[in-house]
Amino acid sequence: MQSVASVADESLEQALDFDALEAAFELDGDAALRAACRAVHARVNERLKQRFFGGAAVEEIVGLRAFCIDELIRRAWWRIGPGECAHALLAVGGYGRGELHPCSDVDICIVLGAALDDTTRDQIERLIGFLWDIGLEVGHSVRTLDECAEAARGDITIMTNLMEARLVEGPAALFAALRAATANDRIWPTDLFFKAKMDEQERRHQRYNDAFQQLEPNIKESPGGLRDIQIIAWVASRHFHTAGLRGLIENGFLTAQEYAALVRGRNHLWRIRCALHYLAGRREDRLLFDYQRRVSEVFGFVDESHNRAVEQFMRGFYRTVRELGRLNEMLLGLFQEAILHPDREVRATPLNRRFQVRGNFIEATSEQVFRRTPPALLEIFLLIQRNPWIKGVRASTIRLIREHLHLIDDKFRRDIRARSLFMEIIRQPRLIGHELQRMHRYGVLAAYLPEFARIEGLMQFDLFHVYTVDEHLLFVLLMMRRFSYPVTEEDQPDLVRQAIERIPKLELLYIAGLYHDVGKGTGRDHSVVGAEEVTTFCTAHGLSNYDTRLVAWLVSNHLVMSATAQREDIYDPEVIQRFASVVGNEPRLDYLFLLTIADIRGTNPQLWTGWKRSLIFELYLATLRALRTGIEARIARAELTESTRQEARKLLDDARCPEHAVSLLWGTLSEEYFLRHRPIEIAWHTEAILEADDDDLPLIAIRNFDSRGGTSVFVYAPDSDHLFAIATATLDRLRLDVQDARIITSSAGYTLDTFTVLDAETRSVVNDPQRLHDIQSRLRSALRARELEPVRATPAVSRRLRNFSVPASVTFTPDPAHARTVMEVIAADRPGFLSLVGRAMRTQSVRLHDARIATIGERAEDYFYVTDIDNRPFDDPARQDALRGEIIAALNE
Repeated sequence: MQSVASVADESLEQALDFDALEAAFELDGDAALRAACRAVHARVNERLKQRFFGGAAVEEIVGLRAFCIDELIRRAWWRIGPGECAHALLAVGGYGRGELHPCSDVDICIVLGAALDDTTRDQIERLIGFLWDIGLEVGHSVRTLDECAEAARGDITIMTNLMEARLVEGPAALFAALRAATANDRIWPTDLFFKAKMDEQERRHQRYNDAFQQLEPNIKESPGGLRDIQIIAWVASRHFHTAGLRGLIENGFLTAQEYAALVRGRNHLWRIRCALHYLAGRREDRLLFDYQRRVSEVFGFVDESHNRAVEQFMRGFYRTVRELGRLNEMLLGLFQEAILHPDREVRATPLNRRFQVRGNFIEATSEQVFRRTPPALLEIFLLIQRNPWIKGVRASTIRLIREHLHLIDDKFRRDIRARSLFMEIIRQPRLIGHELQRMHRYGVLAAYLPEFARIEGLMQFDLFHVYTVDEHLLFVLLMMRRFSYPVTEEDQPDLVRQAIERIPKLELLYIAGLYHDVGKGTGRDHSVVGAEEVTTFCTAHGLSNYDTRLVAWLVSNHLVMSATAQREDIYDPEVIQRFASVVGNEPRLDYLFLLTIADIRGTNPQLWTGWKRSLIFELYLATLRALRTGIEARIARAELTESTRQEARKLLDDARCPEHAVSLLWGTLSEEYFLRHRPIEIAWHTEAILEADDDDLPLIAIRNFDSRGGTSVFVYAPDSDHLFAIATATLDRLRLDVQDARIITSSAGYTLDTFTVLDAETRSVVNDPQRLHDIQSRLRSALRARELEPVRATPAVSRRLRNFSVPASVTFTPDPAHARTVMEVIAADRPGFLSLVGRAMRTQSVRLHDARIATIGERAEDYFYVTDIDNRPFDDPARQDALRGEIIAALNE
């Protein structure tokens, strides 16, 4: 029999009451035995839990649990199972390694040393049932020696489990025979085993987008997780026949410092995993939002003024998995050289005196290269960019880079050679994002840019930012590279292609992308801090004053275009003129346009919807026109209105839309209508209205405009103060999310409202003809009845949203230019958000004239332009308080 890792007798006595265990197995009757063993098992779990939360080392906890389970199973084997027999009971998987976490499965394998008779089969079945009954989650297999070998031959996972097998009870000779039957000279030779495990890791990493820093990482499976450590141990065990990671030191693959880093990282993840199991009360390896705060408390973190406890905790986690990922990459590279090409002499191709290429992998020509020429720590990445046939860095050189990171100090950063090399990396036409990510993986980027090190692993506890700040910045650069080298059609639409071709220096865009968020986590406005940091960088790296000011302006204003597009009326000439004044000239506009797109796409892939794309593109085009005509040469509203009317008129069919009918209709519409709608929309509305009879009212027309990224729902009906409430309630019942609402009332007493909607589930336009018909029919019926749809039963708030608190707030701001009031509503997003606001406005007799809809992660920020029922500003404080109270009460339900 083999025991798990040794633990102190005192710890064993505290964890397992041996007297109670012995007494349990002396009881008569299966029911009494089961009850007593269930109680012992529960008591063991509780004692281990108390020891864990009392500060005991996690290695002790997982080792003690495996030992305690051994004691239970051994006694059960003799009392209920076959006992003295030709068969062997093995612990496999984590249990076999002696690493049993609080709620992990107990995996066992029974190897048959003789034919399985009915009596033994019944004993094994009773044993497995007993283990389940006392509270163990058991995974088991029963196989002959040949069946074990055959199953392992066909399944790498079974092979891996058997490699970790440990004899609990039974003949040692049978266990030795199993070892021999599954040895690498019989099945799964080391090279095939290594390739299979490498493929397995690659597929696993791809499932997590190859990102070390997920919002809700899986402690076991995510890149840099426990599986990445286990794969190192598995390959080492298969090739070197060593148990555990320490053997890698003896075989020259790990230094003592690297071994210590591996064990430290493993123990950190073990501790998180234990905490997750105890807090969840079940096996849970995902570090979900539900648990992140609570686990951070277990680790002793507390909120600081500008750094929440959960963010501090997650930062430590992200740094751990990144370090483990670096070690995994280096060690697997060393294994590849030792296992796949152990005796092959590959000729080296010199690149210069410092570097050469061997087997398409770059390596240092000697171990002294970085000590003698520290800037070579940057040069290696530039050489990879310039030589596209280089596949990567040899593992021995990765180790050298890691060992010499201390050379990147203030003196290094002031070295003109280092500064020139870094700028050359930024200016290269290819692999910029790829090599900056490699520099980040190896620790070079954070060492060279201390401001980047400050945000390494920095998370933002919300649903808006999918990645940590450092990974976000590098994803932004990848998005920028795709503007020039598109991977998908979305990477380079015509406007983006034209803008990227016009900007004179791509490196200025890349520097702005790399620095735009480095100011986060400082407690100050991150745009201001980032502008200060990038000014220092540009000055130190020899950029001209003009280029430095441009990059600093981009970092300082990187949120302006997105905020303007989503929160302001981009069809209002005043808004365009104001934004154009901020931008100042066309080159700045092009740079800001590209930075904005890359920033949104690099923040959260789901944010870049067709609707948001249309807003950014329309703002860009409108601003471009304003800049080209001259900011001071303001286009008169009347002139712009007339131009829009003429363009719309050209789109109309004279036979269906006679001139006099068009003029009569348009004569009832305000200047605002023509400013807020594009010619194609005006033509669509006009045709629909002129072809409708009074019996068709309210008129509901639906159309998808590719350039708008949403489904347009047009409502034409006799004016009603509560149409918005009724319409949004109905759209909510139809499971549609309103992205935009334009509310227009004609002088003839009709309302022309246009809602841009997306399917609430798929976040896409609605194309299904039957569903479009249903929308039209339901909306018309609701408006004719002039009754609000019943409030849709609010579905349970999603698991993710439950973890974020956005207190509802309502503020009112005067809008004297338009004789109305702007109402801003901020709250946690939820189904039916607009419907609830609309109901409150209906109750308080408030008239809606326009709306701006913006949802950022879990946070809704919507703007409503309102008046009282007599079209006067809604500025009575008492009435504002009443509306505010009703909205907040509704949203907080």
